[in-house]
Amino acid sequence: MPHELDPVDAMLAVLDLSSGDARTTEDIFTGISHPMPSGRIFGGQVLAQAILAADRTTGDDRVPHSMHGYFLRPGDAGQGLTFSVDRIHDGRSFSTRRTQAFQSGVPIFSMIASFEREDPGLDHQAALPEGIPSPDELIAHRGETLRHPHSQRLLDQSPIEVLHVSGDLYGDAPASHEPHQAVWMRTRRPIGDEPALHRAVLAYLSDLTIQEPVLRAHGVSWLRPGLKVASLDHAMWWHRPARVDEWLLYLQESPSARGGRGLSTGRLFDRDGSLVASVAQEIMIRVPADS
Repeated sequence: MPHELDPVDAMLAVLDLSSGDARTTEDIFTGISHPMPSGRIFGGQVLAQAILAADRTTGDDRVPHSMHGYFLRPGDAGQGLTFSVDRIHDGRSFSTRRTQAFQSGVPIFSMIASFEREDPGLDHQAALPEGIPSPDELIAHRGETLRHPHSQRLLDQSPIEVLHVSGDLYGDAPASHEPHQAVWMRTRRPIGDEPALHRAVLAYLSDLTIQEPVLRAHGVSWLRPGLKVASLDHAMWWHRPARVDEWLLYLQESPSARGGRGLSTGRLFDRDGSLVASVAQEIMIRVPADS
């Protein structure tokens, strides 16, 4: 992937999957990877690519409403990926797909997603909490933040703009140990009007910062020496349409951590207060004891 691409163009290039051999009837797609300083693939990238691959095998009247995926192996950001989609079921209202992502012939991610034909029905949602500063307020009062150069470079190269309501974890450890946080997110520029792309990028950004309530609960920042974090699984439910190039509020909390694993859940709201998605992820976390 050309390094001169701006971050959003780079993300869109990653999400532009190619079809497999036209002479076969298999649902095979290929994609490229984001270069990453760690050498490991960003999990949100694989989530978005997997849901796009599955989406291409469904009818135009079907949209994803849920996915459940497992990260099986660390992906190599220096290699491309192959996505195999199994058409498990097509019913009157729902379609089920299994997508597996492969590198070097072995699966690194496995997902089952359900698609629905949207019909009228019951409608209610959790309310958007009051009193949370808007992104405009946060930007207006944002001071100069001193961050580690590595952290700042990662943020500058991200296609997603992120505003932590109560301060980020890219510098010093958080002063208070609270297992929750609020984060505003959007792409750095408009990405067009294709609904499937917006749903995929919603999955992409859902993997950003979702691990942090576990860290906050124990006063740990991303710069903690020896810290190791890896996503184990990821679940997501799309509730209502949303544009990812407009600000979304991501409310996150961690109900539990034990035995080297931490669970976080999240809710994504648009600025009008509509609940657009819910997320859950469990991580492996290793925090060295203080010396």
